[in-house]
Amino acid sequence: MNLRLITFDLDDTLWQAKPIIQGAERALRDWLTANAPLLGDFPIEALGAIRRMLIEREPALRHRISELRRRILFHALTDAGYDQTQAQQLTDAGFRVFLDARHAIELAPEVLPTLEWLANHYILGVLTNGNADVRRLGLADYFQFALCAEDLGIGKPDPRPFREALRLAGVSAAQAVHIGDHHEDDIFGAQQAGFRAIWYNPQRLPWQQARRPEAEIHSLTELPGVLRHWSQ
Repeated sequence: MNLRLITFDLDDTLWQAKPIIQGAERALRDWLTANAPLLGDFPIEALGAIRRMLIEREPALRHRISELRRRILFHALTDAGYDQTQAQQLTDAGFRVFLDARHAIELAPEVLPTLEWLANHYILGVLTNGNADVRRLGLADYFQFALCAEDLGIGKPDPRPFREALRLAGVSAAQAVHIGDHHEDDIFGAQQAGFRAIWYNPQRLPWQQARRPEAEIHSLTELPGVLRHWSQ
């Protein structure tokens, strides 16, 4: 059966996430230093303890990372001595700083041409557990939908986000393929939903899981060739 739908992971698939997140966290720390002096040098261990406490109270926050970050910051600010109104104002403003920096992404040269070619041949969608917004990145025109764990309340590898993608695209699982870097969230998640799965592996790491992906690519430039081969 011919492929009709291609879904993409975002972080560490269309761009490298670690330097972006680190930069966003530095921007937030710098902003807090200037605007929330009571917070001082709040220890990382304390932030981790707040995170664990919040997830224990409300496990669904694990899939709502923007809300989780907001809650962690709010608790840290109230613990530092700000009243709830001040803490909420600082949380809202600080998170905007973080989110702006989180979207300061420079795409590799091959990303846009590859998406352009794919969008002319397939339905494209996004399946992400992160909080990047393709609209803020100028990529929305390439994708017919973007499904975020934050909005769904459930993330990959649960099959439900993949099934929602099939519903939105109006295709069967046999007509769909997912591309991502994570062996469980992307490869296992896609396969258990009936998708074919392509492992994006730019570092050429060895595959160490029992069930292999249907294909492996080391650059997005390889993707059109894989898809054309499957269509022959």
